Amino acid sequence: PPSLLGIAVKDNIATVGSRTTCGSGILREYKSPFEAGVVRNLHLHDYAVRGKTNLDEFGMGSHSTHSFFGHVANAWPFNNLSAGGSSGGSAAAVASEQCSAALGTDTGGSVRLPAAYTGIVGFKPSYGTISRWGVVPYANSMDTVGIMASDVASIKEAFHKAKLHDPRDPTCISDKAWKRLQPQRNAAILKMDAKRRRMSEAHALNMVGVRIGVPLEYNISELEPGIRQAWRDCLGTLQDQGAVIVPVSLPNTKHALSAYYVLAPAEAASNLSKYDGVRYGTRDGLPDGSNGVLYSRTRGNGFGDEVKRRILLGSYTLSSEAVDNYFLKAQKVRRLVQRDFDRIFAAPNPLRQAEQFDLKDMDESIQMSSKLGPTQVDFIVCPTAPTLPPTLDDASKQTSVDTYMNDVLTVPASLAGIPAISVPFPIPEEFLSEGKPAFAGMQIIGQYATDSALITIAEIMVN
Repeated sequence: PPSLLGIAVKDNIATVGSRTTCGSGILREYKSPFEAGVVRNLHLHDYAVRGKTNLDEFGMGSHSTHSFFGHVANAWPFNNLSAGGSSGGSAAAVASEQCSAALGTDTGGSVRLPAAYTGIVGFKPSYGTISRWGVVPYANSMDTVGIMASDVASIKEAFHKAKLHDPRDPTCISDKAWKRLQPQRNAAILKMDAKRRRMSEAHALNMVGVRIGVPLEYNISELEPGIRQAWRDCLGTLQDQGAVIVPVSLPNTKHALSAYYVLAPAEAASNLSKYDGVRYGTRDGLPDGSNGVLYSRTRGNGFGDEVKRRILLGSYTLSSEAVDNYFLKAQKVRRLVQRDFDRIFAAPNPLRQAEQFDLKDMDESIQMSSKLGPTQVDFIVCPTAPTLPPTLDDASKQTSVDTYMNDVLTVPASLAGIPAISVPFPIPEEFLSEGKPAFAGMQIIGQYATDSALITIAEIMVN
């Protein structure tokens, strides 16, 4: 019916009646007998699936160019530019007004990066908020179903209808637990200072007393001048609304990208082992045991180059000779990244025991607000991507390491499992480039389970 809200669904999220290919040749004919939990939740609230969207194969990529079905182009007039990845198809569908909202998956920035490149809003909720049942996994410990739309109001509406508890997903937070967490989170954020004006979800368009953290480590040399200036302007806008801008330090951020590209491929190698043409996947057509092999030809022909690269990397880091030096150390780095966020956020993380951070163990770059410890903030604001979207031709020439660098500002929030949202912000006229968009993605990051407050801050920013 016309009254139904149309959504697009990334093609690694199961739907009934259409193929779920994950952008891979090995699943090119696969039709799921069931639909994902998040799709079912949206169906119950009058959302209708308008179509499936292209993606980097199994969600592995930053430009949506690693797909069996061809690359994704940005929306007109930037159709020669990258749409970002891996949820580039969902972002392009929203940007070209083919749907009111779209579902994507975010493992290391795959919702936020395409949102920044296409000028829309992309939201990655707290890990476990939206059901992953029926979502083809890439890296289970980081995969999060995200929402993309042209405005924050549509994100807010879809999010509150998509986050129903799903008992089939053991990582999905129950409704009872969410209700117990939410008042605690909001109280910690909104009542931290008695002088603060209460910021309710009723669109109080001011930020008096809200502390916004600016991570010093995110001001990297690769940041383009136009994006750096847009970041300054964004912080100035928030300050004009009454926010307090506070420099903060996340010293382990510099190791986050390296840790991510050890952990994610390791989980992917395990998850993709089942696609052998026997249990799952399209067979190559040769009889079993032909030429002395059972399924190497099926996997060799079914997977693309980027997927093979990550399977090899993940298999090596999980091997007995490398697991201690790579995988286990990456897990320790991940914990340090989580601790960095817990230290700077005023709201405690409900999933972990409260910690006393010993001053002697803190990096010398961390500024102290008093002798009692470092300054704490309510939210972090930083760019989503260090550069504007490259042309598809330039993206195809990037090395794997160059491509991985696109995720440097989005990966830390994914490792920590905390919510983040990317909103478009205008670039000053003197920094505009011909053929490039006049906007940059600005990312707002909050403590775990502060999703609703984070969306409210995003509404204030765009208004």
